[in-house]
Amino acid sequence: RGESGQSSGCSSGNQLVVGVLSGCAIIVRGQPRGGPPPERQINLSNIRAGNLARRAAAGQPDAKDTPDEPWGFPAREFLRKKLIGKEVCFTVEYKTPQGREYGMVYLGKDTTGENIAESLVAEGLASRREGIRANNPEQNRLAELEDQAKVAKKGMWSEGTGSHTVRDLKYTIENPRHFVDSMHQKPVNAIIEHVRDGSVVRALLLPDYYLVTVMLSGIKCPTFKREADGTETPEPFAAEAKFFTESRLLQRDVQIILESCHNQNILGTILHPNGNITELLLKEGFARCVDWSIAVYTRGAEKLRAAERYAKERKLRIWRDYVAPTANLDQKDKQFVAKVMQVLNADAIVVKLTSGDYKTIHLSSIRPPRLEGEGTQDKNRKLRPLYDIPYMFEAREFLRKKLVGKKVNVTVDYIRPASSATETVPAFSERTCATVAIGGINIAEALVSKGLATVIRYRQDDDQRSSHYDELLAAEARAIKNGKGLHSKKEVPIHRVADISGDTQKAKQFLPFLQRAGRSEAVVEYVFSGSRLKLYLPKETCLITFLLAGIECPRGARNLPGLVQEGDPFNEEATAFTKELVLQREVEVEVESMDKAGNFIGWLHVEGMNLSVALVEQALSKVHFTAERSSYYKALLSAEDAAKQKKEKVWAQYEEAPVEEVVQVLEEKERITSYKPVFVTEVTDDLHFYVQDVETGRWPLLKAWNRFKSKLHELSEAYIPRKGKKIIGKSCGPSWMYRARVEKVESPAKVHIFYIDYGNKETLPSTRLGTLPPAFSTRVLPAQAIEYKFAFIQVPQDDDARADVVDSVVRDIQNAQCLLNVEHLGPSCPHVTLQFADSKNDVGLGLVKEGLVMVEVRKEKQFQKVITEYLSAQELAKTNRLNLWRYGDFRADDADEFGYSR
Repeated sequence: RGESGQSSGCSSGNQLVVGVLSGCAIIVRGQPRGGPPPERQINLSNIRAGNLARRAAAGQPDAKDTPDEPWGFPAREFLRKKLIGKEVCFTVEYKTPQGREYGMVYLGKDTTGENIAESLVAEGLASRREGIRANNPEQNRLAELEDQAKVAKKGMWSEGTGSHTVRDLKYTIENPRHFVDSMHQKPVNAIIEHVRDGSVVRALLLPDYYLVTVMLSGIKCPTFKREADGTETPEPFAAEAKFFTESRLLQRDVQIILESCHNQNILGTILHPNGNITELLLKEGFARCVDWSIAVYTRGAEKLRAAERYAKERKLRIWRDYVAPTANLDQKDKQFVAKVMQVLNADAIVVKLTSGDYKTIHLSSIRPPRLEGEGTQDKNRKLRPLYDIPYMFEAREFLRKKLVGKKVNVTVDYIRPASSATETVPAFSERTCATVAIGGINIAEALVSKGLATVIRYRQDDDQRSSHYDELLAAEARAIKNGKGLHSKKEVPIHRVADISGDTQKAKQFLPFLQRAGRSEAVVEYVFSGSRLKLYLPKETCLITFLLAGIECPRGARNLPGLVQEGDPFNEEATAFTKELVLQREVEVEVESMDKAGNFIGWLHVEGMNLSVALVEQALSKVHFTAERSSYYKALLSAEDAAKQKKEKVWAQYEEAPVEEVVQVLEEKERITSYKPVFVTEVTDDLHFYVQDVETGRWPLLKAWNRFKSKLHELSEAYIPRKGKKIIGKSCGPSWMYRARVEKVESPAKVHIFYIDYGNKETLPSTRLGTLPPAFSTRVLPAQAIEYKFAFIQVPQDDDARADVVDSVVRDIQNAQCLLNVEHLGPSCPHVTLQFADSKNDVGLGLVKEGLVMVEVRKEKQFQKVITEYLSAQELAKTNRLNLWRYGDFRADDADEFGYSR
């Protein structure tokens, strides 16, 4: 061989052996300084060891695999075990024109150490190179050792061909998944033969000599990108990551847990006595976690996330520019305890903070059920997501039952900024995304594990995700495997929920059933105001509008056509109180009656509390006179009295009347009869009636009208009515105009008015309305229709029975002159007795005698004589089985059921 550049002497003394290429070639490396140090191949001079197997070149069809030469692998192993990771001293004896260096290698810091070439020859693992017969001590020593090995029949000098030292290398695996499964995730002995990058190695599995590519489960290091011209461009920290893995694992004896496979590549975890390289790479900032393989990491994905978090917090290497998603939040805003007030849908809740503020929280990294594909929705029907999207109702119910009213731990994971709308995606406001836990259970994970939500997939560099993302992925995998919820092959559940809110016909059909049912279970779906709610009745699978009975609650603001009606004072406080107490809670309701709009009226109980009573206790409602016949009347009055004493909210302006005066009146008061003539102009559906005073009202009104009606101008088509305004309305005929008050404006074509001089109502277009002339204002001539109610009688709540009474009264007294006596005052109008003008017979007593109404018993002393007369008439009607009493005294058993009380 030609010599070029001979050098001698020891290297710096700190050269480490990092690779053994064969029995006569090693790779050495100096100490790293500011990056991976340069490598140097040293070939042992004067000896030859068997070559190792080589795989055929991929681009050459005719090339064949080259097997091991006998004793080549044992020679490599002898050197690997002796030298890897150790310091050596070497002398370079000569260098070939191609740059290959040949020399002597000694174990240790200087040439006094073990001569590696001599050790190989002595073991029969290498032979002296032929053709070199230099007569020097080194050559003589090698010849002597070789002769001794031959005599001892060591290694290659033993009997036989040495075929047992040739490995049966397997470069490919026919069925990688089966192969991995057959290992049952038990550690397999292996040697790391090559490091491609920090997280991908080539390993020789022992004892069967499978040569496989192993990708570290759950992580990915920066790589070397191959360009079109064949050159490789390293990503930032790719070389450092590779060096980190090489310096610890290359040609080391390790154990590998085979965890899964990806094409011919195997996913696994490499275990070395000094540690787990997967976690070390993450902790040093040389790798990032990857979602697609982290689930197969058998030692727990959380360990990997924790190691990555460690590097992120310290901004190590690839994380040098890292900014945490919640970096700008105070600690108190990152983690807090809050009370769940409402579940918005399957991935969002409203919580109440300790400060009293409300905050919407979205569950991190999950997606609620949604409609898939086109044509799944009937275009003629409005979509009701809660009932029409498969599994949305089940998801909402799961969260509602678990969370509403409970305290939860909230850990904010990220803030998703607001986004503007595109052609396919609607606009979103800023969203706080968090992990919500109750009793140590991640509620999003529980939701996903039941198949009631799916997990969002992210780009690998997208750090805005749940802090428990891996648990979510694992939960979804379990749900898919078990066919739960959205992943089920069964038919999706269908929820046929009838919404009878505002549907008067359906509500009428439903009313008797609800009245007979007594207490019914319900879920409060929405709170319109303090006393108006929307309920879902699970047994009946329907939605109803429900009004609280017995109270007068402040009304909220309302938008009417062309008018915004302001809300009453404390309406917002009442609404907030009701929401906090009952929204999305399971309650019990007692339905008593129904209004004209198809809304049910009754009592609502939550956890043993009557909501009507609770609102009165909080001074957010007053007791309504309709509560008098209720069994809750005493509780309501007691609550109202207590609220009055505090003089708060609706009772802030309350002034208590002197007690002495009231007692004095009660003691001295006797029934006074002073009948005056009146003209009955209107009878209402609830048996109230309007009258005009014959002496002071009716005739002056008619005279004034006849005097001024000729001066009235034509009605203006441009007149715009406003609620509460006094107007004139053209009812029928060209010249008949009457004073009225606007009750409600639905549209210019539908204006609801109340005739203030007659008591009747009508709906007219605005073209038939006009401004009331000053001469007809109520300051000049007060409204003549006065409202009254019959004293001592109780009107039946049944629609048909009540209609019979009204028909009878209308037939007898409407548009007729009668005599009226005020008996006592009521909450909305005075209670009176009415006599026919000619016969002087009592109209109310006549209704009792016919069995059309019941007697309302009053305790006052002055009324006992007339009450006794009324009760006698009622007993006679019962005996004769008249009208209400045709089936006997129905109140004995069914009073509560039918809404009556004795």
